[in-house]
Amino acid sequence: MVFSSAIFLFFFLPAVFLLYRFVPSRFGKNLLLALASIVFYAFGQLNYVPLFLGSVLINYLSGLALMSKIGRRRMILALSVILNIGILCVFKYTDFAIRNVNALFSSSIPYTGIELPIGISFFTFQGLSYTIDVYRDRESGTKDFLKLLLYISFFPQLIAGPIVKYHDIADQIDNRTCTPEDTSAGLRRFITGLAKKILIANAVGYIADRVFNEHLPGGITDWRLMWLGAICYTLQIYYDFSGYSDMAIGIGHMFGFTFRENFRYPYGADSIKDFWRKWHISLSSWFKEYLYIPLGGNRKGKTRTVLNKMIVFFCTGIWHGANWTFVLWGFGHGLLSSLEDLGVIPAKRLSSSRGGRVIGRLYTMLAVTLLFVIFRADSISQAFRMIALMFSGSASSYGTFLCRSLLTPAACAVLLIAVLFAGNLPIRLKEAVGARESAAWQITVSLFFLAVYILCLMSLARGGFNPFIYFQF
Repeated sequence: MVFSSAIFLFFFLPAVFLLYRFVPSRFGKNLLLALASIVFYAFGQLNYVPLFLGSVLINYLSGLALMSKIGRRRMILALSVILNIGILCVFKYTDFAIRNVNALFSSSIPYTGIELPIGISFFTFQGLSYTIDVYRDRESGTKDFLKLLLYISFFPQLIAGPIVKYHDIADQIDNRTCTPEDTSAGLRRFITGLAKKILIANAVGYIADRVFNEHLPGGITDWRLMWLGAICYTLQIYYDFSGYSDMAIGIGHMFGFTFRENFRYPYGADSIKDFWRKWHISLSSWFKEYLYIPLGGNRKGKTRTVLNKMIVFFCTGIWHGANWTFVLWGFGHGLLSSLEDLGVIPAKRLSSSRGGRVIGRLYTMLAVTLLFVIFRADSISQAFRMIALMFSGSASSYGTFLCRSLLTPAACAVLLIAVLFAGNLPIRLKEAVGARESAAWQITVSLFFLAVYILCLMSLARGGFNPFIYFQF
């Protein structure tokens, strides 16, 4: 079940929201949300509900053992980590390993054909963070299975994040309020995310898919078409994923939960390091807290810092999927970030002046776009072929025809809006508008969001099914 589907918008979310309002006790509300979350997951993959609940149970029992006064806490933690990572590896990387073994040794080991459980990377990381936090502090855990189940399974962030740490919402599970203002703010945030997904991400994604799935494999060599596909995918993945995060945060507000921001206008970054401070913040902070710092962070010299960073970005890449394209994407980000740290790429000096920041943003967006070509491509060879074509300067009349057929007036309008609002423009608009409290202004804002919501429903009614990109991770 996806947030942009009719069954979620017209049945699941309204039903859960209304039932939540009628349930009087905090225990009843938590139980309702936990059960609704299991139904939400079962709607997508009923056969993997036992696996999901088993993962929650493993972390619950591990937490209980770590909270008790029994010894061998390191062994308990290690066992929990092995079980969590083991489940993730079996379901996500078994066929990837077989494929590489077959290629390396010319063997013919049959593939397992294991179907990837939806959201396994996200709920595994939430379970891991809980167990590690309890190991670090016995008081940070819970003996209430329902609370842990709700924390890991809560449907807004279950499938594609943001990754939430237990200590960030533990108090909210026990004590939370949901005022009309919270509900209104949550609805507006949800509609913002819905518009990002349906009106922008789907539109530019159509162009990106045509280039990557049809024209690139078909042998088209027009550099303009390749750049169009690369730019459209770069915009698609931002609006798709940030839209999902907006919807998750908005739904959380509707039920009294506050999740941390997952995106802060990353396409306005002036360096790769700045980009990762603003892109998928919950994942980057997870790796920083549970891998980079334990490895030593930047405390053991420049060489060790670079090594630690490359390990983290390797894990970031492979976390996204079982393909060497993801590993190379992560390696590229790690290399550029390390070069910025070492001063080879003068990102700090560039950020000290207005002109330098413009150059920094251009360099960052160029690097991000090219690396997203690798991320999106089916293989490394296909990615390098497309990048080569982007700088080849080759063009053709057929390529011109294809570009014109894809760049319809509606597509151009969406592209213009997508480019304008992907950077720092929204921040400037918020500063210009400021906090206005007049009744007329509030009515205007409400009518605007209502119009956007109706436009999303109209687009949804005539469009097809478009899953979120991060569902596959």
